[in-house]
Amino acid sequence: MTTSSRMNDFASTLAVWYARYGRELPWRDITDPYRIWISEIILQQTRVAQGYDYYLRFVRRFPTVETLAAATSDEVMQQWEGLGYYSRARNLHAAAQQIVAQGAFPRDYAGIRALKGVGDYTAAAIASFAFGQPTAVVDGNVYRVLSRRFGIDLPIDTTEGKKAFAALATELLDTHHPARHNQAIMDFGAVQCTPKRPQCLLCPFRDECEALASGRVDQLPIKSKRTEVTERHLVYLLIYDTDHRLLVHRRPAGDIWAGLYEPLLLEFPHTPSATDVLHHPTLAPLLAAGGTLTPVVEGMEHRLTHRLLRADAYRLTDAPSPILAQHPLLASFTPVDEATRAQLAFPRLVHRILEVNN
Repeated sequence: MTTSSRMNDFASTLAVWYARYGRELPWRDITDPYRIWISEIILQQTRVAQGYDYYLRFVRRFPTVETLAAATSDEVMQQWEGLGYYSRARNLHAAAQQIVAQGAFPRDYAGIRALKGVGDYTAAAIASFAFGQPTAVVDGNVYRVLSRRFGIDLPIDTTEGKKAFAALATELLDTHHPARHNQAIMDFGAVQCTPKRPQCLLCPFRDECEALASGRVDQLPIKSKRTEVTERHLVYLLIYDTDHRLLVHRRPAGDIWAGLYEPLLLEFPHTPSATDVLHHPTLAPLLAAGGTLTPVVEGMEHRLTHRLLRADAYRLTDAPSPILAQHPLLASFTPVDEATRAQLAFPRLVHRILEVNN
C-alpha cells in the first residue's frame, strides 16, 4: 500500500467511525481559541468525565482571556481546586496575561507553542481546532491507536519513539479536515481502542490491526521505564487561635500543591507514632505553654501519580496567642475563619482532613 493510499484509508475509516460514535462535548464544534485552550489544559492528566464540570465552571467564572488575566492567583487556584497538577492553573494564568499583553490569541502553531504551559500536543490541538491548521496531535490516545494499528514497538517515552509517532501521525492526517481528524483519533482511543478491554471485535481496523494479529494488544504501546511510586508521611497540625480561626499559609514553589493553602505540616521519613509527633521540636513550645493536642485523622491515604501520601492530623487548641505569634514556623501563617477559608484553594487531602475535623 502506498503512503497516499494508507493515509486515505486510515483517515476515511476513522471519519466514518467518528460520525457515528464521536463524543458530544461543550468544547467541540467551536473555533474560539480561548475556550479550546481552557479545555485542552484541563484535560491534561484529567479524564473527560472529571474535567467536564470543571470546564463549565471555569469558563463561566472566566468567560474571556481578559477576565482570566485580570483575576488574582487565589481566584484562579480556587476554581482549579480538586483537579490536581496545579502548575497547569498557574501556567494558564500566566499565559492569559501573555495573551492580553500581545493583544490577541496567537493564530499559528509557533505563537501558540510559545505560551507558558503549552507543549507540542496542546499547540497542535488548538491550531487545528481553532484555526484549521494541518497540525497532527499526538497524545496518549494517539500513541495507543497508532502503536496497535501499525504494530509499532518503539517506546513512546524516548526521543526516537516520539519522533516516529509524530511523523506517522502527520503522514496519516487528513489535511482537508484536520480538526475532525484529530478529534476522531483521540475519541477512537478513548472510546474504542481503550487501555484495558478495547473493543477489538467491533473495531473497524480489526482486519488490518497488527497488534490484534500478533496478540500484542495488551502489550502496546511500550514505555522504556516505569516510574516508581514513592511514599511520603505527613502530619498536619490544625492550630486554632483564641477566636477559633485556623492558622494556614500558602505552600511555596518547588513541591506538590505549590500556591495552595494548608495548615502547619510536619513531614517524617517513616510512619510516625504519636510519641514521634509529641516529641517533635516544633510542638514543644506550644505544648509547654498549655496547648492541647487531639488526634483527628490517622493513616489517611491520598494517591498522586507517582506518590502515595499517608497523613495523620492533630488539632492543637489552648496555646496562648503570644506563643503562637512568637513561633518561628508560624510567622507566615494567617488565621482564617470558615467564610474566608471557603475563598481559598486547599489540596483535596487537606479538605478531607478538615471534613473529619468538623
